This record gives sequence, structure tokens and C-alpha cells, in this order.
Amino acid sequence: MTKRERIAAIYRHDLQLWEQGLVFGGIDEAGRGPLAGHVTAACVVMPLHPCLPYVYDSKQLSEKQRNAVYEDILKHALYVGVGRAEPEEIDDINILEATKLAMRRAAQGAGVGLFLIDAVTRVGLPGREQAIISGDAVSYSIAAASIVAKVTRDREMAELHTLYPQYHFDTNKGYGTREHVLALKEFGPCPCHRRSFLGKILQA
Repeated sequence: MTKRERIAAIYRHDLQLWEQGLVFGGIDEAGRGPLAGHVTAACVVMPLHPCLPYVYDSKQLSEKQRNAVYEDILKHALYVGVGRAEPEEIDDINILEATKLAMRRAAQGAGVGLFLIDAVTRVGLPGREQAIISGDAVSYSIAAASIVAKVTRDREMAELHTLYPQYHFDTNKGYGTREHVLALKEFGPCPCHRRSFLGKILQA
């Protein structure tokens, strides 16, 4: 299946729900795995038309494509909400619960009765929840949310790079690359690091 065919398939998934008269939002997150920075969630309520090109799993798009379709999503979406959980919250309640917290914050103003969520269950949203495995490759709305979450978080990590250039957040986005780990061992953690993720690294 070509990328164009995959995009058409995820649109058809949501089309079936629109044809039932349902109004729903897609939810996804970015940043569960990194050693530093927020976990960022997005909730997006897309309209039936237009069908935007390149709305697909954000990891399968180039940075240029993501940035372009991000602007299209903001222009056409009925609702876009972004929620974050801070590194301190991640340390306090664990990354899964922090992800759910970020998702609840993103969905606060959506005003819909159904949420399609990428894989995560029992989030505690103000409506019915449907978790979909690999949802960003199945649902058009979840894919839109994945793009918003990733672009938002990547831009925030680029801003953190200006404050803490020694960790190269602009390129590693907080993930545990060799370069990032070496910087941690040389400089120690900064305020945006997740201390609960660093135990073995700092002890090595």
C-alpha cells in the first residue's frame, strides 16, 4: 500500500464515524520516551471536509511535511488542544499517568462525546473513550493529533536548546542519544530532565 493509499484508508476510518453523525476528537502524545522535556498531548477535532493531504502518522512524515500539515490542521480543525505534563509530574506519578494527565488537559475544551486515543486506555476524559492500537496509522483524527503533538514538542525542545545548548536538545529532542548521555555524565542533569529516567545513566 502506498502512502497515498494509507492516508485515504485512515480518512475512510473516520468517515464511517462522521456518516453515523458522531462528533469526535483524536488524541495522541509525543515524548513518552525521552530523558528530558514535557510529555505533550494533543486533541484534535477534524471536520469532514477538506481531507488534508499528508495527515498520517507523524513519524512517517518528514519534518518539512509535518510543519506544513501542522499549519493546515490549525487552519481547518474545529478544535485543537495541547496539554503537557512537566518533568516533575512525570517523576511524581510515572510516565503513563503523566501521559494521561497531558491528554486530559488537551481535551478540556473539545466538547465532544467520543475520543479516539492512540493505544492508551482509561484516560479519564469527559466522554466515551476508544483506544486504537497504532491509532495514528488507523484514524485520520488521531494522526492529526500526532502531528500537532510532535511539532509542538519538537519546537519546545528547540527552545530548551537555547537555554541548555550543551545537551543538543534541538537535534535529539531529549532522547537518550550517545551525545546526550555523554553530556549528562559531563554536566549532570538540568531542570528539564526527568530524574526518574536517569538512575542507571548517572550511576554508570
